[in-house]
Amino acid sequence: MSDITLLPTRATYAPSQGITIDIERPESGRYSGEVSVWKLGEMVSRSPVANVSRWEGPTLPEGSYGIELTIDGELCARTAVEVTSTPRARLRYGFVASYLPEKDPTACAKLARRLHLNGIQFYDWAYRHADLMGGGESYADALDQTISLDTVRSLIAAYRDVGTDSIGYAAVYAAGPEEWPTWKQHALLRPTGEPYALGDFLFILDPAAPEWLSHFRAELSRTSIALGFDGYHLDQYGYPKFAATPGGTAVDVAESFATLITQVRDELPDARLIFNNVNDFPTWRTASLPQDAVYIEPWEPNLTLESLAHITSRARSTSAGQPIVLAAYQHIYDSVDAQTGDRSAAFTMATLFSHGATQLLVGEGGNLLVDPYYVRNQEASEETLSFLARWYDFLVEHDEILMGSDLHEVTSSYVGEYNGDLDVTYPSAPVASDPTSGAVWRRVVSYGSDLIVHLINLAQQTDTQWDAVREQPVAVDGGVLRMRHIPGRTPRIRVADPDGTSRLIQVPVRIDGDYAIAELPPLHIWQVLHVTY
Repeated sequence: MSDITLLPTRATYAPSQGITIDIERPESGRYSGEVSVWKLGEMVSRSPVANVSRWEGPTLPEGSYGIELTIDGELCARTAVEVTSTPRARLRYGFVASYLPEKDPTACAKLARRLHLNGIQFYDWAYRHADLMGGGESYADALDQTISLDTVRSLIAAYRDVGTDSIGYAAVYAAGPEEWPTWKQHALLRPTGEPYALGDFLFILDPAAPEWLSHFRAELSRTSIALGFDGYHLDQYGYPKFAATPGGTAVDVAESFATLITQVRDELPDARLIFNNVNDFPTWRTASLPQDAVYIEPWEPNLTLESLAHITSRARSTSAGQPIVLAAYQHIYDSVDAQTGDRSAAFTMATLFSHGATQLLVGEGGNLLVDPYYVRNQEASEETLSFLARWYDFLVEHDEILMGSDLHEVTSSYVGEYNGDLDVTYPSAPVASDPTSGAVWRRVVSYGSDLIVHLINLAQQTDTQWDAVREQPVAVDGGVLRMRHIPGRTPRIRVADPDGTSRLIQVPVRIDGDYAIAELPPLHIWQVLHVTY
């Protein structure tokens, strides 16, 4: 494709809004071409376009679409759009972590448009963890970062203009040294009698202590009125699980979190609430509570692709249908070149996207999270941003077969000699049902009466860690899908790849006795097959 960029004017569209796409070209001058709209590989519309920098498209029914620009018959650029009346049913999460006076929000809003980010976490915007707005209009936060509330407001307004929710960070059970005397009677104590703490500047208390809950609820309400946040990111640190207060009361912290989430929802019935389940604690208790996402921050021992897959599958099974997000920080970007970091991120995204989850990775005007203290982010190269745009476009365009609630894992019911219903083989690599180094990881998912097959190329990898250097993948050739077919019908098999043919393309199928057989294109990192009987 060319250097032309298609940039939606919004991260998400309502059904009543016409689709509008900016056409960014490196050179001015006349041109003529065609814009086409696609839904799961089927063309929805096509229209001529010439000499304009903005394409005014049609009003589309609810769904997710790919948008293509061709000039002189050549595909020059692609993007994707989401049209929905329930934008909180999905969470493509980003971040912002700097609020200097007179900061221009334009680049931040533009990234949200480019990557379709419909929620942005405002990390460490507050004056103090237990006193969110006590610093006036401009202040230094607890770690001496300069904060301007005018900048916070301008960012919120810019994100709102492009259809993106602004989510204010709020720690649910922490107080700094200045505030601690007010709250120390609710401390969660170590066996030694000292309070649990984060470093030496935040002390941890019972999040369900009535006095604290009353204060915390009031702080969030006051902040919503003063700044206009659309919701809150409710943070914790993963410990302790059980503790005692100075008065000797035993505290089950998972239950305290559940109480807090429920009461914050009562206080803010319309807010977008996102609670952090650190290392999957306590997802089993919080996933079904009245919040708007199941958000999990994985750490050791959850170091492998298999761990991410299991965490996501458990979250989907226990949730009330909320979107699943993993804050899988790709620390590797901090120590390697961009291409190496991109390979690591690609395997992480392939795992998460194929299991129905998204990743918190990118934010600001184009920066990457490489540290849990978001202020220590890293500027992404344009190469990395183009790679991420390609993969996020793929995610949005294929939302229906990646993120839908009616998708169900059925691998063990279809593959293998006993079942004999469907499988994929390669002459040069084994195929495995779990992420296995040296193999192609194959999964089968039901989608109504159709099947979705995910193929992830681990053939050149010596391990399956997700935040580690990945070997350069070599395309695996000769893939064959073999499936038992229905008499009198030839199944339709289509293939898409975020780094190859980005929309679903049909492949030839031949019938051999009881089986339909399709030869697959080379597998790079991740390939998605849509099988219709």
